[in-house]
Amino acid sequence: MSFFERNKKPRGRRSMGLAPKSANQAARLSALASLENAAPEVPVSASQQFAKRMIGVALVMIVLFIANVTLFSQLFHMVEQTRLRSMFADELAQATAPTSEVNFDKVMLAQGDPVAIIQIPSIGLNEVVVEGTDSASLRSGPGHRRDTVFPGQQGVSVIMGRAAAYGGPFGRLQELPTGAKINVITAQGIQKFKSLGIRYAGDYSLPPVGANQSRLVLQTARGSAYNPQGLARLDAELISQVQPAGLRITSIADVPREDREFGFDLRYGWALVLALQLLIAAEIASVWSYKKFGARGTYLVFTPVLLLAAILVMDQTTRLLPNLL
Repeated sequence: MSFFERNKKPRGRRSMGLAPKSANQAARLSALASLENAAPEVPVSASQQFAKRMIGVALVMIVLFIANVTLFSQLFHMVEQTRLRSMFADELAQATAPTSEVNFDKVMLAQGDPVAIIQIPSIGLNEVVVEGTDSASLRSGPGHRRDTVFPGQQGVSVIMGRAAAYGGPFGRLQELPTGAKINVITAQGIQKFKSLGIRYAGDYSLPPVGANQSRLVLQTARGSAYNPQGLARLDAELISQVQPAGLRITSIADVPREDREFGFDLRYGWALVLALQLLIAAEIASVWSYKKFGARGTYLVFTPVLLLAAILVMDQTTRLLPNLL
């Protein structure tokens, strides 16, 4: 054996022949030895893996729901307002914008059709108004209740708008002072109104409008954002020329519950059930794929599918929220 081989010391954390120098060192070495000799981890069963995945999906859905209501809904509202504004401008230019519940072709207006533009400069409001006040219609902008006349026409016109979600167009309505100017652009021109003040539940009631009078009532949720605590009404009287009222087919008795204040739209509950079934089926298929093909291929194929299914569930869930939220 050469001189260098005799003097070569073993490398590593500690030579196997050396004793620990202290009690603490001995305890650490003992703990390391016990970890090395520990029993192997018990494999997770398919049912446990599925339960863990479903919990993860539920957490993701909660996050997506919050993001959908607070963020994505605002983007959706912006896109819809751009589309509606262009559509209504074309109708005004072609003199085909509606003046009644039926359009230029004598066909009843569909939910979501643009009918006016409301402008309140003091609170920075400039929104296209659509026909209909159900939850789906109010995602695009303020909605005109179809049993009432159009703004500026003889009688009472009711426009409802959300307070927070989907742009929250009426979120600052309660800040509007008495006497503030409100302009509404319709097929009959610019209708000018003056605010009469805000009313809440239990407050005074205004007298019925008389002949050659027009009143505008704006309705939204009262309370903090995403926490409605009642209804707020803003009344305004027309100070420009009164327009003749158009044909009204729908009466107050015909207005469905989902189009009234804080209405829930349950008509598309079947779509939510189908979306949930798609999400569960995709999750079961992803668990099978994980066991069959491994993690990489499963994540590559099923991540977009699960994300799409979760988005569909969230979209249908928001339809069940109150229409003035």
